[in-house]
Amino acid sequence: MLPVLGRILWGNAERRLLPDRIRANIQQQQQDSEKLIGWIQLAIVSIFSVLYAVSPTAFSISETVRLVPYILATYFLFTLMRLYLVYRHSLPGWFISLSVIADIALLMITIWSFHLQYDQPPSFYLKAPTLLYIFIFIALRALRFEARYVILAGGVSAVSWVLMFVYVILAEPGNPMITRDYVQYLTTNSVLIGGELDKIISILMVTGILALAISRARGLLERSVTEGDTARSLSRFFAPAVIEQMATAEQEVSLGEGVEREAAILMMDLRGFTPFAQNLSPDDLICLIVDYQSRMVPIIRKHNGVIDRFEGDGIIASFGSVKESTTYAADVLASTAELIEAADAWHTERRSEGLEPINVGIAVTSGTIVFGIIGDEERLEYTILGDCVNLSAKIEKHTKVENVRALASAEVIARAREQGYDSDTQNFRSLPARDVEGVDYQVDLVVLAGQVQD
Repeated sequence: MLPVLGRILWGNAERRLLPDRIRANIQQQQQDSEKLIGWIQLAIVSIFSVLYAVSPTAFSISETVRLVPYILATYFLFTLMRLYLVYRHSLPGWFISLSVIADIALLMITIWSFHLQYDQPPSFYLKAPTLLYIFIFIALRALRFEARYVILAGGVSAVSWVLMFVYVILAEPGNPMITRDYVQYLTTNSVLIGGELDKIISILMVTGILALAISRARGLLERSVTEGDTARSLSRFFAPAVIEQMATAEQEVSLGEGVEREAAILMMDLRGFTPFAQNLSPDDLICLIVDYQSRMVPIIRKHNGVIDRFEGDGIIASFGSVKESTTYAADVLASTAELIEAADAWHTERRSEGLEPINVGIAVTSGTIVFGIIGDEERLEYTILGDCVNLSAKIEKHTKVENVRALASAEVIARAREQGYDSDTQNFRSLPARDVEGVDYQVDLVVLAGQVQD
């Protein structure tokens, strides 16, 4: 029993071993909850103040000391201070506990004052419906997703009501007004012990159920934050479209699943990169690759392309593979045109800085591909397979033979026109019946970007 209670109050060991970035994320969620709690507390004290102001009294000011206005004013200032602090700092646990106790104290003192306000015996306040507000204060602590504060609120509430009941008994020891008659209890100021026990049991039961629910919800919160952080981290390694598909899939992705689609493939690499890289330090080499990819990848994604993988200086992308598209061919040609512009600008920029200029080679094809999951159960990855993928790799090498920067298969040009791409405005040049190394048939090619720059 004690281990279970400990897990409810403090969480299990696995939760406490969460990475710092996850804990910081959860703490931010808790901080936002405390801000919301503060505004609700301010609303509650305002409601109490209005209700007290409009309630009739059965005594003059000189007959008793009115504590409630001072209590309400103190609590109002305390809540304002709490709001100020929560917007500037993370509240410590002891201050949150003090706030919980202050909530219950406000309600109990307000209820206790009723027998003075209406000039009745203390047993009068035991029937006040205002006690129902106690469940608001208990539930308020559920917003923080920490069961210990719910348990604290419920425990303080139950103990406070016991003390209120004891006060009724001790206030008039000769006439405690205890009865066993339920009708008399409801129609007079008599006290029914069972009725008060019902209230205390209800408070404790609601507290226990809420604490258990919060403990379970805390686990879900931590898993949700962890998975969200993981998804954000994975988005740096996988295409956003792939992450979206994984997140929205009806079932968990599994090995061997594949789908056949019509898509376009783009392959791109740096010309003369291998000998060039041999003269670079490791840091300079990686910086060059990062600079290159940071310029090209956003353009591909801008035109609905998905990066399948990086192979050294090579970029392999697909259009219409992850999500079915009716403009995949038009998208890949639009992307290629912008990639060439970016590559030319980079070429000029490096030359102006006294650095060795770099050229690119691009190949574009289209056709039927299989998009699916490969690997083993320990490591899965999405990939694209198909004849057009292989053809694209071979055409990309063939750009060197033709001494051009970008080549496309005639098929992708035809499909792009069908999809609304205006190729007539482009300076494309046909290369019919070309012998491409590794391909056992002649391929009709189209030059998208001409001779490699000097």
